[in-house]
Amino acid sequence: MESIIVMVNLFGAVALLLFGLSQVKDGATRAFGIRLRTGLAQGTSGPVRSFVGGFVATVALQSSTATALMIASFVEKGLVRARMAQIVLLGANVGTAVTAWIVATGIDWLSPLLILAGVMLNRAGRSSAKQGAGTALVGIGLMLLSLHLLGLATEPMRQSPALGSFLTMLDSAWPVAMIFAAVLAFVSSSSLAVVVLILSLAAAGILSSGLTIALVLGANLGGAVPPVMATLSASASAKRVTTGNLVVRAIGCLLALSVAAPAATFLQTLPLSPAKLPVDIHLIFNVVLAILAWPFSSMLSGLMLRLIPDEPKAETGPLYLDDRALTTPVIALSGATREVLRVGDLIEKMLIAAMNAFNSNDRLKLQDIGKLETQVDLLQQEVKLYLSRLGRSGLSDDNGRRSIVIIDYAINLEHIGDIIEKGLTEEVRKKIDNGLKFSEDGYQELTTLFNLTIDNLRIAQTIFVTRDANLARHLMEVKVDVRHMEKRSSERHLERLRDGRTDSLQTSSLHLDILRDLKRINAHIVSVAHPILDESGLLTESRLRMPH
Repeated sequence: MESIIVMVNLFGAVALLLFGLSQVKDGATRAFGIRLRTGLAQGTSGPVRSFVGGFVATVALQSSTATALMIASFVEKGLVRARMAQIVLLGANVGTAVTAWIVATGIDWLSPLLILAGVMLNRAGRSSAKQGAGTALVGIGLMLLSLHLLGLATEPMRQSPALGSFLTMLDSAWPVAMIFAAVLAFVSSSSLAVVVLILSLAAAGILSSGLTIALVLGANLGGAVPPVMATLSASASAKRVTTGNLVVRAIGCLLALSVAAPAATFLQTLPLSPAKLPVDIHLIFNVVLAILAWPFSSMLSGLMLRLIPDEPKAETGPLYLDDRALTTPVIALSGATREVLRVGDLIEKMLIAAMNAFNSNDRLKLQDIGKLETQVDLLQQEVKLYLSRLGRSGLSDDNGRRSIVIIDYAINLEHIGDIIEKGLTEEVRKKIDNGLKFSEDGYQELTTLFNLTIDNLRIAQTIFVTRDANLARHLMEVKVDVRHMEKRSSERHLERLRDGRTDSLQTSSLHLDILRDLKRINAHIVSVAHPILDESGLLTESRLRMPH
């Protein structure tokens, strides 16, 4: 009966520790989540900033797993380079080790004060940031309280023959001890929780230095597994980040275990407290691992690229609309921009297919236009729904305007797709099926306008990303050229009709319809320049000349 009570106390203390960790993570995410995500995404331009970013994020969230998943999602979106992501995770590993070291400094007496302050801040705070900070303080207080309870729960274990026999067995098989601790860390999804548990056993004086090293190494190894499991269904770029971190930790643990015996002897000569030895080992291991692995981060990224190649990209469905990014508008808008650029690329394929069919009289070149238009409709709808979920409350004025520009451009691209599918495609198909041949002049005029339309679309794609006012002005000027070109082509076509040219008579309706549709497409393309020129004060509301 007494042993059952001891186990209940032990598991209860561990459960309280895990609950405290989750409260810190949830509270810090509510209070600082957007800043942490934005800072982590933008603060990875260099290796030192990447390391510091991973360290700070992990200390704030009390979870290297959360940091790993965050940085993996940024790599997936192309916001962070793979090498920088590996260095971020080295910083995250040191961050969780520092957290364990701070927890073990004997400040558990602060627990009631932190819980009281956290509850008061949570109840009194009206903003989500203050309430989140209060929740995080309560979580820290519960972690310190759990450490005190763990000490009380493990104290009777000193006289336990069963535990003594078990630890003796592990002490004679350090690889087994490392695997055992790794399993515990994986099951609990927290290397910090296992290190704190090892700390409680060490404080009871029932662990040798060598066994302590093996158990701490296992906690580090097991803590790298949950992010890998969480990214199994993610893209290859995200899997490479978490798998690379697991490889680094596994190699580090194996090397450290091979020198555990002399390391244990050396540690005994240092003025380290046996009661704090697990967190000291934890910190030393992660600092040394970061120093040794840092220079090999590029090599590791290359190795992961070979081991986990990119999967073939899906033909349909959005690729860059990540629901997790909705809490960070700047990242969500970046993903939506990339998705709309995909829509523009699909429109370009449709235009080129229609032009090629027009030039070669090959009906087969039109067969994919319907599928591409279906994909255009799907993607523009997904973009609109995604951006509508951003809402307005958390958006700055600039982000709000950018959201509207993205939606407006997506709608215009969808209209272009409709014109190509229902207008140009049918007109080109009619030309092919009826064996119609344009006059040489008429054919050249239409081909020139086709090519100009494709060029204008490519310029619009560039303007959409760069918001270049000079390019926007150029595109507006090209719109005038298109209007003049369409007018001249129509007039010349009518002249050929008046001259009684048979080829012009046969293709009259088609010629004018294709001209009209290409002009409409260009009008939608040029719309991307409107908001940029409007902001610059260069856009007038009407082309009407004011009366004198």
